[in-house]
Amino acid sequence: MMRKVLAAIILPAIAAGAGFWFASAPDRLSADEAAALEGGDAARGEEVFFAGGCVSCHARPGAEGDAALELAGGLELDTDFGVFVAPNISQHPQDGIGGWSAADFGNAMLKGVSPSGAHYYPAFPYTSYARMEPGDVADLFAFMKTLPPVEGEAEGHRLAFPWSVRRGIGLWKRVNLDPSPVVAVEHGDEAVARGRYLVEGPGHCGECHTPRDWTGGTDRSRWLAGAPAAEGDGRVPNITPGGIGSWSASDIAYFLESGFTPEFDSAGGRMAAVVRNMARLPAEDREAIAAYLKAVPEGRE
Repeated sequence: MMRKVLAAIILPAIAAGAGFWFASAPDRLSADEAAALEGGDAARGEEVFFAGGCVSCHARPGAEGDAALELAGGLELDTDFGVFVAPNISQHPQDGIGGWSAADFGNAMLKGVSPSGAHYYPAFPYTSYARMEPGDVADLFAFMKTLPPVEGEAEGHRLAFPWSVRRGIGLWKRVNLDPSPVVAVEHGDEAVARGRYLVEGPGHCGECHTPRDWTGGTDRSRWLAGAPAAEGDGRVPNITPGGIGSWSASDIAYFLESGFTPEFDSAGGRMAAVVRNMARLPAEDREAIAAYLKAVPEGRE
């Protein structure tokens, strides 16, 4: 009798565990997809680097000028899930990513998977980077190769159970890792299409400006409509026409270059770092972002 009871308990538990393990397995690039990431252009990759805001998280806290390109990591993001610490992504072969292949880099950017096969936490915004073109990922990797190696690993994340179980992120990805565009663009509108790519992909604007649903993924039905700040008690503003509808496209483009609003206020907090990155982009890219933000559906917080 006892054996039957134990079997009734243990066998379903084993089946459930096997199902979890299978469903949460990391998804990697195919051989053909990985091959497409070879031979990037470092000059073009520099623009992708600033569009992606890599410095904002991975530079040593407080670093400025050329020192900001020493991507030692260490920035702490104190969230409701725990403290996430940005890693060293310099070219150091042990402490950074200097030993990575193009395929390793592509799997991290597009799939959220480490070279060892572990899931990255989505504090690293690969859910947005998954919308990037392979050529841009290749170019970014080529540019990263030109940056200096920096010794020293950043501290690990400080997360409580169950968030400390990385394998569970595999299930989360099945719901939230979607490389399809969020907003439809009229055929032939090249400026809006380019802006959509920059905002929804490398710029990862939705990661902060969009509310999240019960799974912790971005709520596409309220895209860019403002959200509680990931850290602290503040709010990230609505940047749809429901929030900045009085701004012209020129106002938006100028803000992304200078940090000054039409009301003569200035960007502060983490947005100040975003502006410093956006100011490094070609003017036509900032104009494309502005065109896209004027074209997105009106959202309400």
